Amino acid sequence: MKQFFILTLSLLALSCTDRDDDVDAVNIRIKNASNITFDEVQVSDAAEVYENVSSGDYSGYLEFETAYQYAFIQIRSGEDTFTLQPIDFVGETPLPIGFYTYQLDITEDGNVDLSFLIDY
Repeated sequence: MKQFFILTLSLLALSCTDRDDDVDAVNIRIKNASNITFDEVQVSDAAEVYENVSSGDYSGYLEFETAYQYAFIQIRSGEDTFTLQPIDFVGETPLPIGFYTYQLDITEDGNVDLSFLIDY
């Protein structure tokens, strides 16, 4: 009985993740690299938004039909709104199916700084 209990706990621990490696879409999460809390982050024209991402934390993943290494980003924090507006995606290759992180920071002059990370 003790071995069954240990095996069950082990399986539960291994299954607790925000990732599902058997995916069929581009999955993107946000890492807040700034010193403020992001109340809401809009990426591209996604129907869902990332909410309440504290400084230094990661959001959960959202699925995207098509995404690139950079994107339109709008961050709302309190009364402030910060925007990153790419000019176009001409010549860019869409991301393949997988897991990615947009690491977002707010510069001293109020611009959004996006660093693209591939999650393994």
